[in-house]
Amino acid sequence: MVRAARASDGVDEIIIATSTASGDDAVASLGERLGVRVVRGSEDDVLSRFVLARAETGADALVRLTADCPLADPALISSVVAVWRSDPSLDYVATTLVRTLPRGLDVELVSKAALAEADREAEDYHRTHVTSYLYAGPRQFRTMGLVVAPPANDLRVTLDTAEDAATLDAIVTELGDRPPAWREVVELLRSRPDIVGINADVRQKSLADG
Repeated sequence: MVRAARASDGVDEIIIATSTASGDDAVASLGERLGVRVVRGSEDDVLSRFVLARAETGADALVRLTADCPLADPALISSVVAVWRSDPSLDYVATTLVRTLPRGLDVELVSKAALAEADREAEDYHRTHVTSYLYAGPRQFRTMGLVVAPPANDLRVTLDTAEDAATLDAIVTELGDRPPAWREVVELLRSRPDIVGINADVRQKSLADG
């Protein structure tokens, strides 16, 4: 994830926002070894960690890259940032508003003002999912989604289960240990139904399920 962020255009600083739980000590130590700023906060109130990261940096917007999406494409990150920089009045820019990419290539950007609004108003699972209040809450925010064609949202390259891990291992074996372009991932999976089949039966949880 750090390599992908570093290879992206328009990202000024990389921050690892992890929890104060002892189980995340290894994450914090890795961040320090990589020369990345680390902020630590609530294990359950993930939104509060993003607020802390913004306060630590004074950022005008934050890009959210989750560690269960290890195949993040620097070009997608750059595109999301470029859209927001072209119109900073946008509250939220993401590849996930209308899903056309494989699940697991998620890039989200939230503005400083929208993050503060969410922090004041969001409750329950919206605080766990950080950005869900911006697109699934009662308020209306200015949002923009990035889509690709042809769609490939039937594919899954996120990391939740052992089957997902095996799928990702198979992809990395074929493409190499580097941040791949999303097209490479899609082309590989379209040509390798055996890899797709590894986690084909995994079903994504709903927001309320955590």
